Amino acid sequence: MLDIPHVPDLWRFPARPTSVRRARRAVAESLPQELRPGLGGELALLTSELVTNALLHGACREDEDLIELVLWPADGHYWLAVSDPGTGKPLQTDPDTDGESGRGLLLVDHLAAAWTVRTRPTRGTSVIAGLPFP
Repeated sequence: MLDIPHVPDLWRFPARPTSVRRARRAVAESLPQELRPGLGGELALLTSELVTNALLHGACREDEDLIELVLWPADGHYWLAVSDPGTGKPLQTDPDTDGESGRGLLLVDHLAAAWTVRTRPTRGTSVIAGLPFP
């Protein structure tokens, strides 16, 4: 018998600041209860950073654009893809020590076992990051 894979969780949120909290909650609640203590905090932080970046750098029209999240387990990791309609490619930079922003992808790089940026086939960009199971 074939091993049927898990169906990924999918959410779409409007490109508004309130969506960061909603996305973080949705992702945390989708984790199995037994994984929440070991993975929930890091996944919530990763979600916050990626959704915030999508809102700041990828969404243009708050009333029309959507931020899409997909979460799925595979290969001993939970993978999170956050997509926005923007055409730019996020770049990790060395932030100014006195600056109030610019550390999001540094944090993603520290938290995730692996991460990448992919252009979507039709429109937009996705940042995909994986956290290992505890």
